[in-house]
Amino acid sequence: MEVQARTRDTFLDGLNGRHHERAMQVLLVVVLAHWAEHVAQAWQVYAMGIAPAHAGGILGLWFPALVTSEWLHYGYAIVMLAGIFLLRFGMSGRALLWWDIALWIQVWHHFEHLLLFSQAVMGANLFGSPVPTSLLQLVVPRVELHLFYNALVFVPMLVGMWYHLVPPDGKPHMACSCALKWAVDDGVTASTADMTSP
Repeated sequence: MEVQARTRDTFLDGLNGRHHERAMQVLLVVVLAHWAEHVAQAWQVYAMGIAPAHAGGILGLWFPALVTSEWLHYGYAIVMLAGIFLLRFGMSGRALLWWDIALWIQVWHHFEHLLLFSQAVMGANLFGSPVPTSLLQLVVPRVELHLFYNALVFVPMLVGMWYHLVPPDGKPHMACSCALKWAVDDGVTASTADMTSP
């Protein structure tokens, strides 16, 4: 039991210490790729006149069955939730506040995807709908709803990243070296050489 706890601590310490910057970059790439999918889908619907049920974004051009599956959407929601949660331990101050806002919005977003995924797996849809339906999808169409949800998570996540990279109080309270070099050179943050990494 003690070995497992030590391994978990080591993993979290590394992820939020010496690997924090790279892990944040990977998460950002995943988020931007997902955004590209939703923007492409919205373009297909509104600019190209494709019916929402047939607008599959970029991946849908090559793998239509993958995009219509709730597995892909739920998998992304889990990856986002896990990524935001695991990287929060490297945040502090205003960065942590904004990161936590993104986390709680993603918790709700994940819940909505869990509802959709459960309906698809069980073959029984809520509210007598012919397709799996989330709660807010009752009032907002799915294409617009997913753009809205992703924006709600993305904006506070970006603000949190900004405050993490350029701490407003001039003193990074972090165990990683994520602070931007130009911010350090301008005296906005303490020298990254003074920071300790686990």
